[in-house]
Amino acid sequence: MGSSALTTRGQVGQRPRRAVLYSHDTFGLGHLRRSRALASALTQSGTVGSAIILTGSPVAGRFTFPAGVDHVRLPGVKKLADGTYISQNSGMDLETTTSLREGLINSTIAHYEPDLLIVDKEPTGFRGEMLPILEKLNAAGRTQIILGLRDVLDKPEVLANEWDRKGAIEATERFYNELWVYGPKSVYDPTKGLPLSQSARDRIVWTGYLRRAIIDPADVPDRPYILVTPGGGGDGEAMVDLVLKAYEQDPTLGPQAVLVYGPFLSGDTRDAFETRVAALDGRVTATGFDSRIEALFAGAQGVICMGGYNTFCEVLSFDQRAVIVPRTKPRLEQWIRANRAEELGLVRNLDEFRDGLTTESMIAAIRGLPHQQRPSQAGADGLLDGLDVVIERAQRLMGAQLSDAAE
Repeated sequence: MGSSALTTRGQVGQRPRRAVLYSHDTFGLGHLRRSRALASALTQSGTVGSAIILTGSPVAGRFTFPAGVDHVRLPGVKKLADGTYISQNSGMDLETTTSLREGLINSTIAHYEPDLLIVDKEPTGFRGEMLPILEKLNAAGRTQIILGLRDVLDKPEVLANEWDRKGAIEATERFYNELWVYGPKSVYDPTKGLPLSQSARDRIVWTGYLRRAIIDPADVPDRPYILVTPGGGGDGEAMVDLVLKAYEQDPTLGPQAVLVYGPFLSGDTRDAFETRVAALDGRVTATGFDSRIEALFAGAQGVICMGGYNTFCEVLSFDQRAVIVPRTKPRLEQWIRANRAEELGLVRNLDEFRDGLTTESMIAAIRGLPHQQRPSQAGADGLLDGLDVVIERAQRLMGAQLSDAAE
């Protein structure tokens, strides 16, 4: 291969560079929304000409994707309360679903021939479904393979046991050119407690948080409001209930609240909430799901939310005063993030272990929102370089690979 192999940025020979982003998406919106943010940055910067997101999210079709970004919907699975999984399609057992997912992954990547593969969170994929394609790509040596990790995964000892059980340490050591942690090391180290070799640790890149922007403009209320969002909503019932109780108990509580349930809040639960919202005479308004939630973040006076990674990035990006009500089961991820963010002065953590999740504590939190400092006052702007670092690392890795090939 001659020196013409590397032409303009984003191209290999005459073919634009391509990226695949895999997210298993067994629960919630987080993995899909993170992958969409990364794919958008890579294509809009010209780093790649196109990108495909492999996702198991059942609501992928309700999002808009920028030019150059498409998605392949993998058959969905859902996690039960006991930690086991079942197929979302009642006509297929889990083994059949996993086999079909693996076939789609292999076929898509084999035909698309990506120059960059970013695997989100799970080094081996759901039930090991990524291992066959990782073996092939590693042997071929033409694709830069990245493991992307959010800032917090779980308690170190819990994570170490999980990765040992899944063979994730071995996969990380063998297959991944770099590990991108989407947060700053000064906030938290998600690999703490993992028995990674020094060689693997030397491949860790701390990108910083992934800055968010308004992707799709949307109408927002004319009156002052606080945004209440449980993210995907699948585990947000307790937080929503607490906010409604606060407005029910204190008729002077304001400003009005805009509640976004999330697509995974159960229908029966939502119906019961709707009855309560209607009785509040406009002090709380609600919508089921809004893929354009960035605009609501930007226009709010403050935010009451759970502690998922994407929501936290939006709090920082839109410089919002926020009260985080983190879930503590099945993982402590959100609590660890919220607790550390509070230590840094970025948010307030409504900690069930310290404050108690009472109506009184929520009323006090809402009343205190206007008096909190904004994240920028605690230095949040310096934490949000993630997308710039991702672009720079992707360009360098693919450029270096092409230079090696040309020689």
